[in-house]
Amino acid sequence: MGWDGIHGACGTHLEHPERCEGDVGSVGPRGSERQNNLGLMFCVPSTEIGAIMNITKGGLVLFSANSNSSCMELSKRIAERLGVEMGKVQVYQEPNRETRVQIQESVRGKDVFIIQTVSKDVNTTIMELLIMVYACKTSCAKSIIGVIPYFPYSKQCKMRKRGSIVSKLLASMMCKAGLTHLITMDLHQKEIQGFFNIPVDNLRASPFLLQYIQEEIPDYRNAVIVAKSPASAKRAQSFAERLRLGIAVIHGEAQDAESDMVDGRHSPPTAKYVAAIHPSLEIPMLIPKEKPPITVVGDVGGRIAIIVDDIIDDVDSFLAAAETLKERGAYKIFVMATHGLLSSDAPRLIEESAIDEVVVTNTIPHEIQKLQCPKIKTVDISMILSEAIRRIHNGESMSYLFRNIGVDD
Repeated sequence: MGWDGIHGACGTHLEHPERCEGDVGSVGPRGSERQNNLGLMFCVPSTEIGAIMNITKGGLVLFSANSNSSCMELSKRIAERLGVEMGKVQVYQEPNRETRVQIQESVRGKDVFIIQTVSKDVNTTIMELLIMVYACKTSCAKSIIGVIPYFPYSKQCKMRKRGSIVSKLLASMMCKAGLTHLITMDLHQKEIQGFFNIPVDNLRASPFLLQYIQEEIPDYRNAVIVAKSPASAKRAQSFAERLRLGIAVIHGEAQDAESDMVDGRHSPPTAKYVAAIHPSLEIPMLIPKEKPPITVVGDVGGRIAIIVDDIIDDVDSFLAAAETLKERGAYKIFVMATHGLLSSDAPRLIEESAIDEVVVTNTIPHEIQKLQCPKIKTVDISMILSEAIRRIHNGESMSYLFRNIGVDD
């Protein structure tokens, strides 16, 4: 089975937890286990989860909050793994562009899991989620758990100039609407968890990406993990240490959208007449930043370069990094990330670039982009989301899903 439908799994970890202390690798079609060195892999019995769900506890409802049918693929995969039917709900746009949600089955006293994947119209996606959460709250649901693989507005999590911390605003809106728990994946900044006053489980996609590298990249032992900027060096270091590979860091690229060159807060004096400040009391100011020419710290000559990051949105910085790596002698270039937003004309730019393959997970639907660019590959992460839902519903510990996860992962 290809990576668009992840490999089958076995029931060892649920039936015999005492046998799961070793590092488990990928799982064969009949449930056989294979060892690897990462210490991150886990397997989930896709054919047995539903039975365990029904035996241990009832009262689970699974909803998709998307009105766009193309965004429901992940929800269907999760429901299939759990062995449950999708809840009956209608989500649609009124002629006046208002969002309407109609829940068509009882949720009273039940654990409601609302899966919401981000579409191109991110603001409509947010309203669909908030309205559905509030509808479940007013219908007396026991708990309302949001499953939001990619948390929208996560890039706007810092104060800039006279802007706002939008991700904190969104977190407050979700809690106010009635969300009691959140499952997400690879938040852009881990500190976003602190914006919520409810439990947040920030799952990791790195085990799946590491497994892809081991199984789908020939001669990956001759690879080097690359951080396209110093900001992503910790993530690259985590990958490199688990794969026992070298690391390279690109420094000096063009200023990205998240960096502040000028604060911009130049307000007039509060008083009409202000006495001059004595020169000896002048307030010291920071020297403006000036990035050096692009340099690569580390050896990539004659090697496979694997650029890792959490989000691929605007691909300009990735293209520039790929060109630099080619000039330094890398003979093949992969880009790997959890969230593939792939905005604007990203597919065309990737297809025409020096990048050989872009690997992302299905936290965000990108089937159209894949048709436009065959270089884009998908890794399915419905397995870990299904297991998280099962454990939360049954009141089991989530710690197993965070085994060997460090603060830098």
